Amino acid sequence: MGIFDFLGGSGPEKALKLKSKVTQKYGDPTTRQKALQQLGEMKIPEAVGVLLHRYNITVEPLTTDADEKEHVFELVKGFGQDAVAPITDFLRKNEQATSWALRLLEALLPEAEVIGIVVDALGTLSTQYMRNPEKKVVLLHYVTGKQDPRIPAVVLPHLDDMADEVKIAALKALGPLKHEPAREPILHVLTSGDSGRRVQVAAIEALQESGFNVQAHREKVESVISEPFFVDGGGVVKRRS
Repeated sequence: MGIFDFLGGSGPEKALKLKSKVTQKYGDPTTRQKALQQLGEMKIPEAVGVLLHRYNITVEPLTTDADEKEHVFELVKGFGQDAVAPITDFLRKNEQATSWALRLLEALLPEAEVIGIVVDALGTLSTQYMRNPEKKVVLLHYVTGKQDPRIPAVVLPHLDDMADEVKIAALKALGPLKHEPAREPILHVLTSGDSGRRVQVAAIEALQESGFNVQAHREKVESVISEPFFVDGGGVVKRRS
């Protein structure tokens, strides 16, 4: 009889049975903690998938919650490359714990590969309405400041998102990229009259950072721009020092 048979089922079956204990918010915490340790010792992909569900709950006290989540991080990281596919699947399917999934991928893969996974996720999410925009925002923050030719095309559609937080995150990502096809969409966000002030400010900052010329829209831009920003004689948004 193998060890997993002794525990009550085959490896994958046992891992899946432990999910209810991993996500148990109340009761004796040692039950949850023992389940996490068991999964960490299984060394099968199904165990990684179950371990990741620990990130979907928060328990009291918060110190215990933080300690357990860090422990899960180390356990999953210990699976090495075998953990990449389950983490990627978790990132694709779950709205929560995006930051933890990214942190794990960063620990296991070169940056270019992580960017590829994030780009794929952003491309899929651009057509989806999400009641909680946190996942989109976290992914957009991840690509902000990174120079990769795959990024602009998947960020641009998020300017049309219903959530201001997503629009702002997309604008912050687009500004440094100086992606010419983004110029008109950014100007539209700024001047359409439908954007809140926070979104407008983010659009102004994106135009300033990108160095795009707004001369053809100068009157509209100047009607919404405010200090310390201004449009110079050449039609470029500048910030006063």
